[in-house]
Amino acid sequence: MQRIVLAYSGGLDTSIAIAWLAEKYAAEVVAVTLDIGQGRELSDVRERALAVGAVRAHVLDVREEFANDYILPALQAGALYEDRYPLATALGRPLIARKLVDVARMAATGKRTTSSGSSWASALSIRRSRCSRRPGSGA
Repeated sequence: MQRIVLAYSGGLDTSIAIAWLAEKYAAEVVAVTLDIGQGRELSDVRERALAVGAVRAHVLDVREEFANDYILPALQAGALYEDRYPLATALGRPLIARKLVDVARMAATGKRTTSSGSSWASALSIRRSRCSRRPGSGA
């Protein structure tokens, strides 16, 4: 069976994505959440991912790695968005991608795919599609 490793935020979009990916691709979904210091409790994220259908869920503490390898070099280089704001969110994306690939390699059974949260427009489309079906109709 195919296994998809999903960057999971714990929000509505990625929670819906777990069931959608499992159904659309007949795949097992592994949820991965990174604690990069976003300042909120992530203890319930793992349980939420499992409750909505993930076969496994990981919460990785990468705060030190993010600060040392991404934030510090960016601040030293003066990287700012619109000359005002640090690029912390954008800087986290390469680390998230790398950790997804690491988890996908650990789960190296058969095919493996990684997935991230979708854009607002495509997430809205998926939500509409999933919410407009009649239960048990498959349509």
